[in-house]
Amino acid sequence: MLVELNFKQRNATILATVLVGLALAAITMSNPLICVIFLGLTALLITGNRTTYVYAVMVTLPRDITAAYRFIKIQYFLYMNEWKQYTVPRVFQTFLETHPDKDGFIMDSKTLTFQDIEDFSNKIASYFKSKGFKREDSIALLMETRPEYSCIWLGLSKIGVVTALINSNLRKETLLHSIKAAKCKAIIFGAEMSSALTEILGNEEIKNLQLYQFTDDQQKEGVGFPTLDGAIDLFTEIKSHTATDLTEDIAAGRPKDKMVYIYTSGTTGMPKAAVITHLRYMFMGVAVHEMVGVRSDDIIYNPLPLYHTAGGILGAGNVFLHGNTMVLRKKFSATNFWTDCIKYNCTVAQYIGELCRYLLSTPTKPEDTKHSVRLMYGNGLRPQIWSQFTSRFNIEEIGELYGSTEGNSNLANVDNQVGAIGFIPVWGEKIHPVLLIRCDEDTGEPIRDASGRCIKCKPGEPGIFVGKINPKRAVNQFSGYADKSATEKKLIHDVFQEGDVYFNSGDILVKDILGYFYFKDRMGDTFRWRGENVATSEVEAIITNVVGLEDCVVYGVDIPHVEGKAGMAGIVDPDRKVDMNQLSAGVRGSLPVYAQPLFIRLLNEMPKTATFKLKKRDLQLEGFDITKVKDPIYYLNKDGIYRELTQSQFDDIQSGKARL
Repeated sequence: MLVELNFKQRNATILATVLVGLALAAITMSNPLICVIFLGLTALLITGNRTTYVYAVMVTLPRDITAAYRFIKIQYFLYMNEWKQYTVPRVFQTFLETHPDKDGFIMDSKTLTFQDIEDFSNKIASYFKSKGFKREDSIALLMETRPEYSCIWLGLSKIGVVTALINSNLRKETLLHSIKAAKCKAIIFGAEMSSALTEILGNEEIKNLQLYQFTDDQQKEGVGFPTLDGAIDLFTEIKSHTATDLTEDIAAGRPKDKMVYIYTSGTTGMPKAAVITHLRYMFMGVAVHEMVGVRSDDIIYNPLPLYHTAGGILGAGNVFLHGNTMVLRKKFSATNFWTDCIKYNCTVAQYIGELCRYLLSTPTKPEDTKHSVRLMYGNGLRPQIWSQFTSRFNIEEIGELYGSTEGNSNLANVDNQVGAIGFIPVWGEKIHPVLLIRCDEDTGEPIRDASGRCIKCKPGEPGIFVGKINPKRAVNQFSGYADKSATEKKLIHDVFQEGDVYFNSGDILVKDILGYFYFKDRMGDTFRWRGENVATSEVEAIITNVVGLEDCVVYGVDIPHVEGKAGMAGIVDPDRKVDMNQLSAGVRGSLPVYAQPLFIRLLNEMPKTATFKLKKRDLQLEGFDITKVKDPIYYLNKDGIYRELTQSQFDDIQSGKARL
């Protein structure tokens, strides 16, 4: 029976794909009526539902036609490059052959053309090959954004060396851990990172690693960047090095070879090194380019760090895989964002995390609408400010994305649906098997039925977002982490049938009847208070609006003698301008009693990652202990007003006398 069912599903999927293809052909012949018929038949075939799903297919027809066409282009790109056994350096060479003088990376007054990128990366490859580095060796790259950054790992990948892209903000134990996790045999570092590296060089596990210091022309002209003791001046070495022929080395590479390690952001715990193969890089790079509608002649503004997926793959991938020009900035600046876009004639810009809110909080100025940016893409644009942002800055399209560096559960919003992080057509789950399953909201563990299988969520029902792993398809692969035990923790086995494996995103999403997904919460961010589950993202959104778009982070804190965790909100307010009466009224009017934070902490600055993700762990550990925390802490009194926490109140809470 099971074999017969799978056989039927396989045939249905094949026929459904044919129908979608015919629908696309119909639309190209300007015959929408035939297209509607084909897609309606597809919905009936896959779902077997004759009412709701057919309605959903008809309503989302334009969206799904666009997405299906772009999805086919992605699949074709990946299939052809895998068939030709092309790696990222080889794909880039196809653009080099036709546009050698086109600008690749621009930063301040420095520009690298495609030919410059090729020449520099060839020198890097040839030099490190001459030093004895070989395929599958790992080298750490610790450097701030500069035009040569991506060229260094591109060059190393030509000889099969894997580059660990280290977060330049890391220090001490976390920095040491990241280098060790990738089993690096050498470190390439920017001169500006000398002091950070000096702090850890005495460690036994890395003290024998060869150091290569990159001090560019600007730094050499300045003062304060001498070559670190024991380090090789890489900039000078590369300048004088003559590259050897790398044709055989590049040809020996395979799409599924490891190319770089990119680390998780480390909002909780130590960063994990995610494996990025050439094929994985190509998938992420081409998927974003096609799905959000980036054009080959677009000039893209990228103010994000290049060691991160958003800046280094979703950004720089447009240069290597599509021949775009990219404008870089060392660090994001809300003040200079639109000025830069105007200066370099940018038509597309990237965002991530809270970047859009930072832009929205700046004073209104003429540059807000004098730019030529038509599309912004990224992830983390809050639904509460979406329309306000696009209206003020005159942005025609928002390409909101969902995914993770290592995961295979990826989504894209292609039609400006406000608040949605992406969608899957109602007929598309068989083609792109990502979905929501029911889970225990306290533990995050999947709920299984009597036969031990997981249960799919219905529209409107929150659940864990998971993606089926298929090593044979780039779209559904999961390459894991350098740490095998960390890899296993992200897997769910025997989900719908024996032997199947799904990637667990750890995120709680909700899907509507039209197939749009909306972010609800991240596992670990939800806490339970007064018998109710509190989603921190929802509370953060309310408080952020009340206090005028200032940074806010909400988390649960332990209280002695009380079950569950009480809500606590950290608000950035260095000038102590937050009106507690106004905040109290806003919280009372917008949140149920159980979701109202019991404590408010006013911070001088917010601990966050370089990609603007708020770090909660340290704040959770500090809690509301006024004997240790120097920041003002306010307590929600019985009359619904936040007032500064007194010593007597703190003592009552600690002893269990307080009536919460």
